[in-house]
Amino acid sequence: MKTIKIVKIGGNIINDEKALHSFLTDFAQLKGPKVLVHGGGKLASELAKQLSIPVTMIDGRRVTDTQTLDLITMVYAGKINKQIVAKLQANNANAVGFTGADGNTIVSTKRPAEPIDYGFAGDVITVNPKIVTVLINNEVTPVFCAITHDANGQLLNTNADTIAAELAIGLSTDFNTELYYCFEKPGVLSDVADDTSVIEQITLETYTQLKTDGVIFEGMLPKLDNCFHALKNNVQKVHIGNTAMVFNSNNKHTSLQLS
Repeated sequence: MKTIKIVKIGGNIINDEKALHSFLTDFAQLKGPKVLVHGGGKLASELAKQLSIPVTMIDGRRVTDTQTLDLITMVYAGKINKQIVAKLQANNANAVGFTGADGNTIVSTKRPAEPIDYGFAGDVITVNPKIVTVLINNEVTPVFCAITHDANGQLLNTNADTIAAELAIGLSTDFNTELYYCFEKPGVLSDVADDTSVIEQITLETYTQLKTDGVIFEGMLPKLDNCFHALKNNVQKVHIGNTAMVFNSNNKHTSLQLS
């Protein structure tokens, strides 16, 4: 069974033209099957300000009303996604851009309005990897943005970390799946002010203790929850760190495992 790498990049890379160019140049040369998942960066918020569309954030998450959904669809699935695809093509890596609606690949349900109404936010319920697998087997790289659908015509804003985890799980029937979460830090840190304090291995047991001790909190919690959800559902390996770990496994980063 072939090994596939599912790599998620965040706004810190998307917002930095030089960093994005460097990453995509290296990613294009990465051998073997691969999938790229990207978030939206700050472009959507900047454009919303220009268009006088209010930006509402609750606990770091965007509230997606009708206007905001239209905007992020244009930005995530349009400008950002197609720029990434074009840059991969320029580096001789054949790629196709996806939302969850394309090929019916990711179906979500609208998040309940209680206790917090996030509007058109989606929670993944089904991944249909058939078309993705066909493309991968023909050396085409899928590039997913953070938009899914509900199978009834409604697009939904969906967390990119969750999309990456669910894709890794869905592809695990045909591949050995490795999931990489890339962000601005070298890994999960024991001291958020010290980039050298990387916790190199986290198990489910130590994760529970780290939460209890308050070492891991806020935005890192949902990311790690996605990591362990993936590991519990046949994903072989999960890593968190900067982009260097994708291309050099010896680069210091955080590896997750169940025990």
